[in-house]
Amino acid sequence: MDELHEKFENLKSALKSYGKCAVAFSGGVDSTFLLCVAHEVLGQNCTALTANLCSVTETDLNFAKNFCISRKINHINLKIDEFSIPEFKDNPVNRCYFCKKTIFQNFISTANEQNLGTVIEGSNVDDQKDYRPGRKALDELQVASPLNDAHLSKQDIRLLSKELGLETWKKDSAACLSSRIPYGQTITKEKLRSIEKAEDILVKLGYHNVRVRLHEDGKLARIEVAPEEIGKLASEKEQFFEALKECGFLYVTLDLAGYKTGSLNAMEKL
Repeated sequence: MDELHEKFENLKSALKSYGKCAVAFSGGVDSTFLLCVAHEVLGQNCTALTANLCSVTETDLNFAKNFCISRKINHINLKIDEFSIPEFKDNPVNRCYFCKKTIFQNFISTANEQNLGTVIEGSNVDDQKDYRPGRKALDELQVASPLNDAHLSKQDIRLLSKELGLETWKKDSAACLSSRIPYGQTITKEKLRSIEKAEDILVKLGYHNVRVRLHEDGKLARIEVAPEEIGKLASEKEQFFEALKECGFLYVTLDLAGYKTGSLNAMEKL
């Protein structure tokens, strides 16, 4: 058995040991893979928990819902108002800690009330390489991260997802919409909807790893796409420029460095 599939078998053994589990399910590459494997191992003793947040796109919420319906997976969609968290709106550098803690406290409470078993989530070993204050909240709440424990990387997860026939194996990386707003700038529902609309426009035009980062308190939109698509985006600006301006931005710019995970974190180092 090769190393990749040895990791895979270790993951399945760990999931089996839970007996019952509730998977934090966002519909992204990692959580979809984890839910699929957990459901394969535990069947109806596996439940998906999705946080219905303002900072999650309608597209992602619909994907999560339809994925569970198609595979007959128990699914609980929890409406959580992150704007009730003062630190979320104020957007300090550790905003993710407060938001993640609230979400998983809700997940744990639901799991306990409904006897759903251990709450698990989809962090992998590559997530250790970026600034992720939400990790502290997961550690404090003792939320299990079986993909990380099995030493699975993002590439491992994509390869195994492809083997399992999951469409998410090639899905673009995702993050909550609030991650597009620089720390210290207030998060509002209006800003989140503007970002969602703008990114949806670009995704529908066929661009990948799209991020619309907000600056100047929402007046300026900085577009990131995959580096190999920058030239195409610049040459096709007439197809989207006015549409993005109608999302509420005064200025629309293109980042020549292209998409980079956590690029706003670099601002904290300046």
